[in-house]
Parts: sequence; structure tokens; C-alpha cells
Amino acid sequence: MTTAHKNLLVELFVEELPPKALKKLGDAFAATLVASLQSQGLAAAGAAVASYASPRRLAVHVGNVASKAADKAVQQKLMPVAVALDAAGGPTPALLKKLAALGADASAVPQLKRAMDGKAEALFLDSVVPGATLAEGLQKALDETLAKLPIPKVMSYQLDDGWTSVNFVRPAHALVALHGAEIVPVSALGLQSGRVTHGHRFEAAQPTVTLRDADSYAEQLETQGAVIASFEARRDDIARQLAAAAAKAGTGLKPVEDAALLDEVTALVERPNVLTCRFEPEFLAVPQECLILTMKANQKYFPLLDAQDKLTNQFLVVSNIRPADASAVIEGNERVVRPRLADAKFFFDQDRKKALASRVPALAKVVYHNQLGSQGERVERVCTIAMAIAKALAMSPADIAAVDTAARLAKADLLTDMVGEFPELQGIMGGYYARHDGLGDTVAEAIEDHYKPRFAGDALPRNAVGLVVALADKLETLVGLFGIGQLPSGDRDPFALRRHALGAIRMLVERELPLELGALFDAAVPAFGDKLRQDPRAALAEFFRDRLAGQLRDEGYSAQEVDAVLALAPQRLSEVPKRLAAVRAFAALPEAASLAAANKRVGNILKKADGAVEAKVDAALLKEPAEQALSAALASAQPQADKLYANGDYAASLRELAVLKAPVDAFFDDVMVNAEDAALRANRLGLLATLHAAMNRVADLSRLAT
Repeated sequence: MTTAHKNLLVELFVEELPPKALKKLGDAFAATLVASLQSQGLAAAGAAVASYASPRRLAVHVGNVASKAADKAVQQKLMPVAVALDAAGGPTPALLKKLAALGADASAVPQLKRAMDGKAEALFLDSVVPGATLAEGLQKALDETLAKLPIPKVMSYQLDDGWTSVNFVRPAHALVALHGAEIVPVSALGLQSGRVTHGHRFEAAQPTVTLRDADSYAEQLETQGAVIASFEARRDDIARQLAAAAAKAGTGLKPVEDAALLDEVTALVERPNVLTCRFEPEFLAVPQECLILTMKANQKYFPLLDAQDKLTNQFLVVSNIRPADASAVIEGNERVVRPRLADAKFFFDQDRKKALASRVPALAKVVYHNQLGSQGERVERVCTIAMAIAKALAMSPADIAAVDTAARLAKADLLTDMVGEFPELQGIMGGYYARHDGLGDTVAEAIEDHYKPRFAGDALPRNAVGLVVALADKLETLVGLFGIGQLPSGDRDPFALRRHALGAIRMLVERELPLELGALFDAAVPAFGDKLRQDPRAALAEFFRDRLAGQLRDEGYSAQEVDAVLALAPQRLSEVPKRLAAVRAFAALPEAASLAAANKRVGNILKKADGAVEAKVDAALLKEPAEQALSAALASAQPQADKLYANGDYAASLRELAVLKAPVDAFFDDVMVNAEDAALRANRLGLLATLHAAMNRVADLSRLAT
């Protein structure tokens, strides 16, 4: 059989797929099918692959696929020689049985090879395994692909025979498999492969499209079927149309940026057509976050913003049809959005009839966690923690009062109609209602910002009051849930505790807060009274260290640099960047490698000493010139190093100690630390302990040793 290499197309045509899962389904369909073909030798490792995904199809185009995989020579171990051959060298029944199972007989015995297998000699059979045909290999690949698709929710439906049921994400109606222009005979979900697919529901020139070959797929679907099959091409087309429509709608206008919304809309249409719509200007009196959210979440519209990021009364719709006169489509969308905006205005007007403070008592009836009590109890804990932080920061009486007000009112908007309808607006609406209540920008911004940072890269709270409340809120969550044993495990983190810890770390580090981590935990734990089942402080300290280490490595610091600094468990996280910079500067010095190695050696010696070693030196017991020189050099360098350390100039402090390289090297060359004389031994250990303490105030430099 002559092996032919042609491009391959596989398409599964289905009913409308879940839009939020479409991109992932399309990528997985292509990746899994191609990987299976490659593992079977039918597709090359570097084969050109094009993935297609539209609301009603998953497809993949693979370049240079073989009609038959190459035969493969394999060597199979049979059994030890002692078992396979009798005393006369003839085959034993066990060997003959094994050969028969492999399709061979006694005539193959002379061709068997002997080779050592561990300590015993064994027999091996060389054979050739025929390569899979494309029909066989593609069937296997298709079965594997459908079984492994990341389907969010499986449907069960009956086939046309009325008896057979299959399970898939949506009912499938057609299967295409073309190798060049030839149909590859495969089946899936009760369908037999062919070359006929379906175009757009309403815009296609004809209901079905008969594909000429694998390479004409995208072109025929677009020209005959009115479908842009590629997810990426469709997404780019929508983005281009959005930008063009915004520019046409007004100078400086731009569609709201939302990559997830763009992906979702791309998954909803096969032939995108962007149209400009309007709503009544009076709705702009409602906070723009409310209007933007309802248009995006409920209608999948793209609101238009002006150059100052203020919402306008225009929005963009991505239609799935391109009529000559789009006025009916535009009017329909404007009519649909109006009740949504009216609801938002109603909620906003109703909510402002009650002050935030009047809603606080009702939080006592809202369950926060069955082991940690109500939202009202949670608010009291956040207030307690926030006040402790504010006092530790020596805030002014006015700011302390603002912290108490903001912490007490921060959760009140959970009871408003607007947040009840749009939970994503919690905090944001609290800020609007606080301004309406006359509480001022400081408290309003603090209420709005106390959930920040909500995600990686999100902004931190804008003012000091908000920073304190946000930190207290995150600490309350972490201490409470760790205290009842609700720790994250593996990929599971239902309470987003990793995100909370990273948010607290960012606030402490980026705002350079002079707060110690242990003191924060100590302030938070008593606020829970008897609700905690265990002391969470040690576990939280380790949890914060792991999160901080990961974040620092992501920022470009080496694992050694991070380990050296965090090994000392610094309590003020605001100092960590300076310590890391000092370690990096020290590591660049020519003396660094030698001092790090010596530091590691000193640490090992001190660990092996009997009992604790006091960092104390008796000059009268310094007998050897090398130990005298080291003690003198340390006494000379340490005062200035200590002064620089106290002033926070960690890099200069370490640089000052670099002069110790030569005396440290001479000490280890010429001095026996473990002298027989107990007094000498203790004094030398004391000298090393003094050196170790001086060298490791900024970081554990032994962690830099390679």
C-alpha cells in the first residue's frame, strides 16, 4: 500500500454550544485529536494545525497527515532463558505458548535473541508492528477526543432510531472527515462521516455546504455558508467592527474593554455584524457601573465610553445577521435594554431612601458562616481589627473615626436592592450611598475600596482609611477560616484565601506599612472570642510565606534570593524588597561566593555544637593569629554595618561585611575550631556565632551557597 500525505479536516456539527465554554472546547478538540494522530505516527510533531469553533461546530485542520503510519520494529521480552529453553536447548512448552500468543511458532525460536536482563539472560523476539491506517487511527483519535472534552454539563439524547441514547454537550447532527478530497470512514455519536456540513441558520445561500476537500473548508463555509468558522478570525473581526463603529458614533468614543465578554459574544455569532444603538440620556443619572454591568451581563452589549471613561447613552450590539436594513434589529435591542435600565434606576432610587447606617442592624440576620456567625458579627470583628491597625499606624483621631465608620458600614450595601440584583457591585454601591448620606469622600472611597485588590493587578485602596479597612477585612476572613480548619487544599480554594493573602501582602509591601505580620494575627485572633477551634497563627504565617515566595519568584527574583530573605521569617513584609535588593547586590560582589560558603560551614558547625552557643568572645583566649585577625576585622567592620542596618541601608550593611572574606578564609585554613581545650573550643565557637549573627541579619546568606 502506498502511503499518501494529505491535509486532514474533521468537523463535528452540533446544536448551539455553551458560549462560555466554546473556546476551551474548540482548543481541546483540536489539541487532543492532533496529539492522538501524532502518537500513532499519522501526523508529524510539527504539523500545521488550524482549530475552528463556532456556535454550531468544532473542527480541526491538520497538515500533511499520512494515509497509513509507518510500520514499527519492536523488540519484545519473552522470558528468562532458564524458563524458555530445556536442558537440550529446545523450546519449553511455556515458550511455545508465549510464541503462539504472539502469532509465532517453533520456527521462530532460532531467530530469538539472547540478552542480559538484569542479572539473568532472557530471550527477545524482534517483530514488525504494522502502522495504523488513517481510518483506524482517526477513529481512535476521535473516540479519545470526545471522551476527554472538557464538557461543563453533559446532555443525554436519543438518536434517530428512537432507542439508542448518547451523551454529549449538545446533540450532534453531522460528521465530516476528509483526507484531501477523500472521505475517511469513521463514526461518532451515531453519525457516519461524510463531506456535507451546514451553514448559517438564516444567512446561508443554501442549507448545506458540500465540501470539495479539506483545504476548502473555511473558504466554502464563509462564501456559501455565511459562517466565519475560525474563533480567532471571528473575534478579530468583531474587535475591528467595534472600533470602527465607536469611531463613527463620536469623536473619542470607545467600547468598554472586556476580553471575557468579547470571547462570549464571539461564541454566540457565526456572522458578526456590529450595530450602534441608543438609550434615553436620563438613565445616565444612575451610577455607570450599574448600567454597564446590566448591559454586559444581561444583554451582552458593549457600552460606549467617552475619552474620560464616562458612559454615554450609546452602546454596540453584535448581531448574528446582516440585513440590508438593520433598523428593526437596532430598535429591537433598544426596546429590550430599556426595562433593564429602568430596573437599575428603580433600585438606585429606592436604595437611597434608607441610609446605610440604618441597614447595619439587619446584618445580624444574615448568615456569614455557620461556624463564624452572622454578617453583623463579622462587621464587629472587622471593626475591632481595623481599629487595632489604625492605632498601630498612629493615625489621627479624625482618620481613626473614619476607619470605624467605614468598617461598620462596609457590608451594609449587601442589603440593598441593587447589590441583591448585581452582587458584583458590592462595595461600589456602598460608596455611592455613603456619598448620598453625606459621609464624605474619604469614607465613601474606603467602603468602595475595601474589597480591593480583587484580583492580580487590581488597584489598591486609594486612601489610608480604605487601606486599613481592606486589610482588616482580609485578615478577618483568613484568621476566621483558618481558625475553623477551612484551609485551601490542592486546587480547591472555595473562599479565595490565596487571593486574600496576596492582597494583604500587596498592601503591606507596596504601601510600606510598618506593621509586623505576627502582631496583625495577634490583634485579629481575640476578635473571634470562642468561635475558633484552633490557633491559626502558625499556619497563617507559613501560608503567607508561601504566597509571598511565589509572588517574588514571579517578579523575577531567584529561588535562592527569595529563600535567603524569607528564611529569617521577616515580620515586616514592607522590608522584604529592600532585603532582596541587598542580597542581589551582595551576590554580585567577588567575595560573595566564598562568604556564603563559609557562612554555610559556620552554620553547620554551630548546629553540631553541644548546646546553645553564646555569641561572645574572650580576647585573652584568642591564641592563633588567624582567629585574632578575624576577631579584629569583625570588631572593626561590625559597628558601621550595624549602623547601616539600623538605618535600613541593607545593601551597604552587607557590603561593609565583605571585607571579612580574607580573615574568614584564613581562619578556616589555620584554626582548629574543635580544640581539645574546652575553653578554647567554646571561645572559637563564640567567635563563629558572633560572625554568624553579624552576617545574617539581612538574610540567611548560607542559602546563596551553591
